[in-house]
Amino acid sequence: MSTDRILLTVGFLLFWALMVALMYRGWKKRAGRQADAIGELPAVPADLGAQLIPPSSGLYVGSTLAPSWQDRIAVGDIGFRASGDISRHEKGVLLERDGASAIWIPQASIRAIRTERGLAGKVMSKDGVLVIRWELPTGTEIDTGFRGDDKSVYPAWVNGENA
Repeated sequence: MSTDRILLTVGFLLFWALMVALMYRGWKKRAGRQADAIGELPAVPADLGAQLIPPSSGLYVGSTLAPSWQDRIAVGDIGFRASGDISRHEKGVLLERDGASAIWIPQASIRAIRTERGLAGKVMSKDGVLVIRWELPTGTEIDTGFRGDDKSVYPAWVNGENA
């Protein structure tokens, strides 16, 4: 292998490492800027109340600061996609994520439930993502997205029907 080729390879590796470091730094700075607005997420209560909509599997797409569908939240593990289950109970919505903490959305915090084409930089087909707009204890409104494996359950969520 020639010296030029080795230098070029090392140069590309250094450039790649620099780009990864800059992306990581940007993610950490975003989390720092959002920390006060997000605050502490509500804890999952011991009593969820009666189950209104049974668990549905799918992908937690992420959460964004409302109304921007691309302003992903970077605080804690809420910014990372994960497979999991979503279910509705009398006292709120439980989003259990594989490999990440559960997200509890109290019923009193829910502002709207709708379907969207995309959220958090993830774009799908029409009405491909179930989006719940809710208010955090800090007063900040966020949108939380879930792409269900079975989209036929979306009308029950959007129309507030019991399953």
